[in-house]
Amino acid sequence: MSLALVLAIVGALAGGYYFAMRPVTLKIAVGPANSDDIRVVQALTQAFTQTKGQVRLRPFQTDGATASADALAEGKVDLAIVRGDVDVPKNAQAVATLRKNVVVLWSVPAKGKKRGPKITKIAQLAGHRVGVVGRTQANVNLLKVILQQYRIDPAKVEIVQFPANEAAEAIKAQKADVYLAAGPVNSKITSDAIAASTKDFGAPTFLAIDSADAIAQNHPVYEASEIPAGTYGGSPARPEDEVKTISFSHHIVARKGVAETTIAAFTRQLFAVRQQLVTEFPLAAKIETPDTDKDAVIPVHPGAAAFVDGEEKTFLDKYSDYIWWSLMALSAMGSIGAWFAGYLKKDERDSNNHQRERLLDMIAAARKCETTEELDQMQTEADDILRDTLRCYDHGAIEEGALTAFNIALDQFHSAVADRKALLMSLPQNLQRAGAQFRAAGNA
Repeated sequence: MSLALVLAIVGALAGGYYFAMRPVTLKIAVGPANSDDIRVVQALTQAFTQTKGQVRLRPFQTDGATASADALAEGKVDLAIVRGDVDVPKNAQAVATLRKNVVVLWSVPAKGKKRGPKITKIAQLAGHRVGVVGRTQANVNLLKVILQQYRIDPAKVEIVQFPANEAAEAIKAQKADVYLAAGPVNSKITSDAIAASTKDFGAPTFLAIDSADAIAQNHPVYEASEIPAGTYGGSPARPEDEVKTISFSHHIVARKGVAETTIAAFTRQLFAVRQQLVTEFPLAAKIETPDTDKDAVIPVHPGAAAFVDGEEKTFLDKYSDYIWWSLMALSAMGSIGAWFAGYLKKDERDSNNHQRERLLDMIAAARKCETTEELDQMQTEADDILRDTLRCYDHGAIEEGALTAFNIALDQFHSAVADRKALLMSLPQNLQRAGAQFRAAGNA
């Protein structure tokens, strides 16, 4: 029973360890197709598989950051890559900052009949067309935030939106006077669009968002930022001087219900493989830890916070209390079980105790026997007592100590019988018969 109990405990601990440490697959929503986000997530998926980490990824492709946020809100996925300036689901908690995006506004000189005054400031946008690169509504909303900051009614600005892969054609066709693109500082989409503007119309004019600090103050999802001089190459450099703008982040967020230990493991693996991805995806170097402040725009997931703060719990840290109390409970159950088993065998144990007392009485009686027949009868009774005692020991009614005491009493009985038989055998037959007759007469 003790061995079985030990094996059960070891099995339970091994099963619990396996259950806690087995690989967990998290479904992550990301989009749109052929985007840098898709490629980064695919690279992370392969890296996690190759390193045989505790967490594995399964990409869930969507139409964009907004659709990814909706998938997380509906509980279809465990993780999602979302824009910080869209409506983040209430059940989303930040795990990491994937990258920071800057807003680039530039105007191009018009040609032919469309030639008009040069636009150099955002305040001049009223009555003009603004081309927004990308189909996402979030970029349009971003433009409206900028216009409202400058007291420009968005209804007085014609907004033309086109896919990123059609940006060069739209610029060549002069579909707008000013263009807006949002992405990483070294975004290829933005660089190609600016290069197309330069090729067809000459050096573009970059529009500074001088009220970036005010926008960041009124809209915490945005931050004041700068576009360094020469970011988009060229000679002269594009832009020639540093341009003030606003930025926003792309976040990796987790569903609130995902286990803390799982997200902590994912965050640890993410930053462990980040450097492996830099060669193929330079943007991977920009992956940052989330904002752990209590007033953060997106609250941090407890698992990610534990990793950032160095308070990540190990298996024993998390389950030591359960293991301890389980061992205590098993010990108590074992004690109760042993007591109950002993209680059930109480009658059998008491009967054996009486038989042992009978054996002790038989030792004294054997020394007084006058015939060998009586000794033989007592020997037969002792054999029955021995048989019952061994059966009690097999049933667990008596312990090894009680069996040892019984063996001592049995040895004494055998010695007494042997000594008495030797004495009786040394007496003449007539004296034995006389003694027997005398006792028979006394009994009568």
